[in-house]
Amino acid sequence: MVLTPETPTTIIYPDSDGQPMADNTKQFQWIVTIKENLEILFASQPDVFVAGDLLWYPVSGETIRQAPDVLVVFGRPKGDRGTPVKVNICTDDL
Repeated sequence: MVLTPETPTTIIYPDSDGQPMADNTKQFQWIVTIKENLEILFASQPDVFVAGDLLWYPVSGETIRQAPDVLVVFGRPKGDRGTPVKVNICTDDL
């Protein structure tokens, strides 16, 4: 009997789900208003990250994804981000 080592499967996490951010202009305006006001609220706290419509994968190793209208992450520095995977949400690899 020959045993071959398993090779890990590479999972691709796309940055877009092809879905619209808002269904109408009023909904879009509310998303922007809430996101920007949260930015102002947490402006003096360098470890609070605020994003809008950021696609993320809550289960590492699976393609289950969410794109909340607004996302607040405490304990993470401000800055631009790509698509985060849950396993990376607590590291500097975002």
